[in-house]
Amino acid sequence: MTILAAQRPTRRPITVEMYHVMAENGAFEPDDRVELIGGELFDISPIGSLHARCVNYLTRYLIHAAGNDYIIRIQNPIILGDLSEPQPDLSIAKYRSDFYVNGLPEGNDVKIVIEVAQSSADFDRNIKFAKYAEAGIPEAWLIDLVAERVEIHSQPTANGYGLVKMCHRGDNAASKAIPTIDLSVDEILG
Repeated sequence: MTILAAQRPTRRPITVEMYHVMAENGAFEPDDRVELIGGELFDISPIGSLHARCVNYLTRYLIHAAGNDYIIRIQNPIILGDLSEPQPDLSIAKYRSDFYVNGLPEGNDVKIVIEVAQSSADFDRNIKFAKYAEAGIPEAWLIDLVAERVEIHSQPTANGYGLVKMCHRGDNAASKAIPTIDLSVDEILG
């Protein structure tokens, strides 16, 4: 009797192009919150009032601090290669007069991404930040509302960020990618 070896199912990742076709053809409900990371669809956590407050505060601050050379993008997608289209809570993209009307920003267009986390800190830090680093985004900030800290990840490599600076209450969080961004962790956390 011949015994056949069990075959593992073939994984077929979803590309950014396929993801867009799915959205155009109604694969998602209007209130579905999903993002494409590494060829897989992930549900995004609901946004609570503390999370929303933090994003609103940072938006107001960053519009003034970043100046006219950048576009502050709130929960809008960026394209990271063929298999990832995350929607960071905030991203700071290089200014373009067309505001990216003909295509979403890609890794080389983005200077900083910011993720605000109440329940998603591990996923953001371990999965999404690897994609941001691989795409060459100079800085990724994780506002961890539970641990009450700001993590500034910098020095991107193909294997993740090489440097992580932890900022706690009483500290200031300062960007090296955009030096005019320097703010109190207490103000960020509320």
